[in-house]
Amino acid sequence: MIGYYLSLAIRSLRSTPILSSLMVAAIAVGVGAAMTTLTLNYMMSRNALAEKDAVLYAVQLDSWSATQGVDNPSEMPWQVTYQDAVSLLRSDIPTHQVAMHLWGGPISVEGSEIRPFVAGARVTSRDFFALFGVDFIYGGTWSEEADSSPLQQIVLSEETNEKLFGGENSVGRSLNFNGALFTVVGVTEHWQPSPKVHDLNNGSFNNSAEVFLPFGLHRQFEIYPWGNNNGWKAEEINSYEDRLNSDVVWLQYWVQLDSPEQVEDYRDFLTAHIRGQKAQGRFPRPLKFGLTNPSEWLQLNEVVDGDDRMLSWLSLAFLLVCLVNAVALLLAKFLRKAPEAGVRRALGASRNAVFSQHLVESGCVGLAGGLVGILLTLGGLGLIRQLQMGYMDRVAAMDWTMMIAAIGLAVLSSLLAGLYPAWRISRTNPSVYLKTQ
Repeated sequence: MIGYYLSLAIRSLRSTPILSSLMVAAIAVGVGAAMTTLTLNYMMSRNALAEKDAVLYAVQLDSWSATQGVDNPSEMPWQVTYQDAVSLLRSDIPTHQVAMHLWGGPISVEGSEIRPFVAGARVTSRDFFALFGVDFIYGGTWSEEADSSPLQQIVLSEETNEKLFGGENSVGRSLNFNGALFTVVGVTEHWQPSPKVHDLNNGSFNNSAEVFLPFGLHRQFEIYPWGNNNGWKAEEINSYEDRLNSDVVWLQYWVQLDSPEQVEDYRDFLTAHIRGQKAQGRFPRPLKFGLTNPSEWLQLNEVVDGDDRMLSWLSLAFLLVCLVNAVALLLAKFLRKAPEAGVRRALGASRNAVFSQHLVESGCVGLAGGLVGILLTLGGLGLIRQLQMGYMDRVAAMDWTMMIAAIGLAVLSSLLAGLYPAWRISRTNPSVYLKTQ
């Protein structure tokens, strides 16, 4: 029966090409506008660490003053201090744990024709690659002692290795980074999560690091982070050592806890750490810390802000306006076919059959509108990329999930739009039209 209704729908649409095109266009324009904004929001809020959402946690320690430095006393700093990070790294409870921050400097290879360029670097502990699932093409991470001693080892991204060494296995080769010689120990596969869940402090949609450096290099190179530095009190910092021992927060900290027992043990560890720091005059607030998984971390940091959500609601409101127009067009089209429906009723077709026939026709309009809407969405996203609107360039892309969603939204919208017109035509009194034939 559905096949029969489909053939009737196609025949009906062909019989009124202009009206049918207007209905398809009304649905397509509404779907195109709505799916452009919805796709951007979807890509912006996507959890790049979804596969490990149940075991990864961002660590927060409430080391702020009770009276200074923050607008909302209930909030905790997004990052941790260097001295706290070093203390946390001593724990053997997490399966993996990472302290890190952004840095950078000029990089070059002696004797190469490639001119030196500035590379963004992530200074981190060796568990970074295992914790965030970053695979290696060549080699691996640095040795364990590099996290606490100044071993000049470096890991390159696939793109940086392509620039410097033409994509060859560069493990064991030397390069110059920020004026010092480093030995390449590994090359990672392409890794460009968007948004950058692991570091939302320094541009959620910025490019990932081009090189990775061991955590133990801080003192040797007096590394100052490229990124947010926050403190709650005036401190006299006259040397780099003073900075490391200060209450300035500038490091992101993540842990992997694979079982509820690990989570509980780590909570006890953090409680003991804070109590120990309180005994030394730090952590003046009531004892508080945070363990937040990636999906909650994205919401907490408001990666998709209120303006983006408002734009989505406005686009859906525009779709609603388009649906109202589609309802009017469908009603006009179906009422023109009232005599035909009256004859069908007189020949024994039920009201439900007439209703279903016209609802299927509405669905066909929605399917066609969805396909055209996808083309309009791709065009809108392409225009955004052409305009080079900052980080929008990186999220203005449509995957299969959103394409299916676009067709589903169009069909659903058209079915909703067709409910009233289909109901009206199904209520046709056959006797009226039989008398006029």
